[in-house]
Amino acid sequence: MDATGRSRSWVKKWRQRLRQAPDDDPSVLHGLSRARHRRPEPIHPRVIERILAIRDRPPGNLQRVPGPKTILYYLHQDESLKQGGWHVPTSTSTVWRILDRHNRIIRRTHSEHTPVERPAPMVSWQMDFKDVSSVPPDPEGKQQHVVETLNMVDVGTSRVVDAVVRDDFTNETTIEALTHIFLAHGLPERLTCDRDPRFVGSWSGRDFPTPVIRFLLCLGIEVALCPPHRPDLNAFVERYHRNYAKECLDRHSPTTLDHTRQVTQAYIVHYNRERPNQALTCHNLPPQVAFPDVPPRPRLPVFVDPDRWLQTVHGQRYCRRLNSRGSLQLGHHRYYVKQALAGQTVTVVIDAERHELIIEHHKQPIKRIAIKGLYDDLLPFDTYFEAVREEARLDWRRAMQKQRRVTMWSNSTR
Repeated sequence: MDATGRSRSWVKKWRQRLRQAPDDDPSVLHGLSRARHRRPEPIHPRVIERILAIRDRPPGNLQRVPGPKTILYYLHQDESLKQGGWHVPTSTSTVWRILDRHNRIIRRTHSEHTPVERPAPMVSWQMDFKDVSSVPPDPEGKQQHVVETLNMVDVGTSRVVDAVVRDDFTNETTIEALTHIFLAHGLPERLTCDRDPRFVGSWSGRDFPTPVIRFLLCLGIEVALCPPHRPDLNAFVERYHRNYAKECLDRHSPTTLDHTRQVTQAYIVHYNRERPNQALTCHNLPPQVAFPDVPPRPRLPVFVDPDRWLQTVHGQRYCRRLNSRGSLQLGHHRYYVKQALAGQTVTVVIDAERHELIIEHHKQPIKRIAIKGLYDDLLPFDTYFEAVREEARLDWRRAMQKQRRVTMWSNSTR
């Protein structure tokens, strides 16, 4: 065995074969065919019927469709087949072929992929967070998602617009990161994101858009929210995340915030200028080589209409149950309706043109109330930026307070 470098069974097999062969027969050195020496015994129709019956009507308490292995088990337990003297198959491939021949195997249909029509360069962007899991947890702070990257990818060119690396992403800091990107690259027409709580999650989850979404809408950016469990609708940034994780994070394994920023910026340069991209629009060229000249995007406005987001919820209806005082809550504000209707359900309709809430009871309007928290005037961008940051800070604080209350309640009920 040491001389041949082979296993014990291999040495025994060839030693026996050489001893049994004549000394002058060189054919013993050739491999032996594993092909059948005779045709396999045909499967009796009764056996085939039994295989199909087990497949269609599982015996016993089997609560699933049996596969070839399970069918073989029940076949060899069948006394009628043994008494008939019929050959019962012992191979799962034989059972599979019988099932396939009798249309019991459902084959996947080949789906034709239709290429997505690309928008113009730098018009439609996609964004998402990527966790840098190689950064160890902070013993006195965050245990998960210690460092994250907010990545922005252009759909039209597949280029990485920008990436912001931070260890404190909240509603407020997300607005700061977006402002940083918009200052450097201008404003897109459309922005797609998933339902990350920092994008769309509010403490109630069923009211007006969150400060981050309102910030984008007030800048004139159309926001496209992906439905749950549909990462394919945010496919360009998700595909970049795979490359970013495999070619950058897994390779360098950054353990600090500064190291993550350093390797991320280096990878973006490599991804945009050096790495061939197989997207249909890039033709196996790096994105900035395939699209060397992209049109400039509009800059941040000098003045912002802070109530522009209200147009996106015009005509939207909310059902609310009045409390014991005849009031309801919408967003972070309470509205008094009518004491006599306490405990009853009303419908709230948004009238964005008049900045009012229309209260309906039994499909009949009973009251109009001015929407609280609006500005009713244009604001300089810097003033609006500070105001929306404060709204985001309060929104995040309410979310954390609610989470703590839920955690305390769940711990007390254990």
